[in-house]
Amino acid sequence: MLSILPDTFVYFKRDGELIEVISYISPTVGYEGNGNINGNGGSGSAGVRGARPLISRDLDDTKLRKSLSLLGPDGRPGRLFTESPGRNYMAKQPGQEPSPATESIPETVVSREFPRWVQSTDPLYYFSNTHIPQSDGTILVQAKLTWTLNPQLDNDALFSCEVMHPALSMPMQTEVILAAPKGPKLVITPTRAKVGDTVRITVQGFQVGSPGNEVFPEPLYTWTRVGGRLLDGSAERDGKELVLERVPAELNGSMYRCTAQNPLGSTDTHTRLIVFGE
Repeated sequence: MLSILPDTFVYFKRDGELIEVISYISPTVGYEGNGNINGNGGSGSAGVRGARPLISRDLDDTKLRKSLSLLGPDGRPGRLFTESPGRNYMAKQPGQEPSPATESIPETVVSREFPRWVQSTDPLYYFSNTHIPQSDGTILVQAKLTWTLNPQLDNDALFSCEVMHPALSMPMQTEVILAAPKGPKLVITPTRAKVGDTVRITVQGFQVGSPGNEVFPEPLYTWTRVGGRLLDGSAERDGKELVLERVPAELNGSMYRCTAQNPLGSTDTHTRLIVFGE
């Protein structure tokens, strides 16, 4: 829960659970937000609340206890003897100079339950908001939640944003389901292609669970022909549309693949071209 204006609170939730965020305010001309603002674009931030903990489905109590057992009293990772053994010479005897031969190496004990470190797959969520004064004396508030997407963890996750204010009879809410695309949705025109026609195979969105979801980052589309080259002799072609000019009868039954790829992964869809006689 974050207060972005007096008596105004914003909640971001994931699958119905409140999200803890690292918050900062983006100032605008004519309005000063609460908290300390680093106005020169530096690395400072206001209202830092710290990283959010592991969510329940990622938490392994056994592993967590083993990991915490390696922490020192101050909460920092303890120093293992095997990291950099100190040079601890034996007490100097009369007429005897210290030498590496008399060095005492601390004993390293290996536990049968070898402790394992747990790396959270849960990202850090950053909250930012912008205040834009309007000519009628009101203030337009824009809030944004930013994190590094995890396709395996975030697929089909329900994210919601709720706003509470005394002037509202009930909280305002909007939600969206993040759904990984299942492949490009292809449309062939004309629907009944004849020999000599110019055929266009076009990408029209994705086969996703929720209509209206956009794929981000914007993918790159690549066309190939299964088992052969494209009509112009090339092995592949980029773009959201594949154009086949003056298709011959030999292309009847040929299969085409459209692959969509971005830094998060790739997915493809196949379609078969049917060419009718003149």
